[in-house]
Amino acid sequence: MTTEMEPQSLQKLNLKSVKRALDLFSPARDQIAPPDPERLNVLTIPLCLAAKKVRLSHKIQVAIGGVEPVSTQHIRKSDHNNEQIAPSIALPCTEGAKEVQKGVTEKALAVVGPALPPRTLNDNTVHAGKSTTVLPAFGSSSERNLSTAALMERIPSRWPRPEWHAPWKSYRVIQGHLGWVRSVAFDSSNEWFCTGSADRTIKVWDVAGGVLKLTLTGHIGQVRGLAVSNKDTYMFSAGDDKQVKCWDLEQNKVWDIRTNKQTFALSGHDKDVCSVFTHPTDPQVVTGSHDSTIKFWDLRYGRTMATLTNHKKAVRAMALHPKENAFVSASADNIKKFSLPKGEFRHNMLSQQRATINAVAVNEDGVMVAGGDNGSLWFWDWKSGHSFQQAETIVQPGSLESEAGIYAACYDQTGSRLVTCEADKTIKMWKEDENATPETHPLNFRPPKEIRRF
Repeated sequence: MTTEMEPQSLQKLNLKSVKRALDLFSPARDQIAPPDPERLNVLTIPLCLAAKKVRLSHKIQVAIGGVEPVSTQHIRKSDHNNEQIAPSIALPCTEGAKEVQKGVTEKALAVVGPALPPRTLNDNTVHAGKSTTVLPAFGSSSERNLSTAALMERIPSRWPRPEWHAPWKSYRVIQGHLGWVRSVAFDSSNEWFCTGSADRTIKVWDVAGGVLKLTLTGHIGQVRGLAVSNKDTYMFSAGDDKQVKCWDLEQNKVWDIRTNKQTFALSGHDKDVCSVFTHPTDPQVVTGSHDSTIKFWDLRYGRTMATLTNHKKAVRAMALHPKENAFVSASADNIKKFSLPKGEFRHNMLSQQRATINAVAVNEDGVMVAGGDNGSLWFWDWKSGHSFQQAETIVQPGSLESEAGIYAACYDQTGSRLVTCEADKTIKMWKEDENATPETHPLNFRPPKEIRRF
């Protein structure tokens, strides 16, 4: 008995729905006779699909423009009176209720999207008529997700394509420090480099052979920063003992720079300053801090020129490009590139290293390296920000797995050697793989869909 009542109830509901539509949209509803109940099942699907087609056409015309009429049928005469009714996209239900043509049900199930004329948008021609959009069946949940984006071809990305770089490999491990190696700097002659450690010593190593040449003592805390003068034979070191020392490398004499008169004390950061680099022109000094900001300093007046707030977490490392007026800053959230001298944001690096970055460096060939506290060492293309290699440092025997962190990284003067300072008390040297080619190591690059500024 239930099966006999269902068709009758559905038929009455359909009849009421059609009557309501006629009362609302028909301009001459008094002259139109009620539809034949036998045709209700045939009318229901075409009417709703026609209404959907009208909505889609109107949306396309508002968003893009240049839409062909929805209906190109000839003007027909009404069955109930002799007045001529032109096809209208505003009242599709009224016209469909007056006459049901043969085969309208099959045509309504697959509605072909209206063909759009070629339209130029940002110097890219969009041909929307190439693809055919098939609407889903009536009542499906996906019909509400239709948009004009499905009718257009994707605009080609203008993101710069990265250059091919050979992968890097470790070729030497140097041991000698008794604590974490925290800092590194190269000599301008490219004959030696120095490292500072948590064992409160500074060691000077030969670049070619990796042999220890000299050990300097004098700090009473771990040495976190090193810098070598390009003109004179001086080396500067900074440690946790709050001392900045200048070393005369010709006589191996040590003297405390605090005895001289202080010129400026650059104050403005709210937390620890953990990264700094100098620039020949303004801004002459750039600092990054745990307060998530980067500050440009004017040394003439000892005050802040600009403050960058693009990072959300502590800025732990920065690196200046050897040739371009640009630099990168690294944090736990991302690695970002900025322009100098104004500090305009360029873009983020495209892959997420998912580590706290303690060290970054870049050479003249556009190869940037980032070392994390989990031992990850990623190599990037400077131009596009694409990571072409992801390496993991190997912990030395006798060390814990948690001692795989990388604290400092620096290229030599030629950019062909890379030195990393690590938590397992070792110094590793890296170079490019001579046997690598674009065929053996192809470039796998996909341009990003969006750019995050923060």
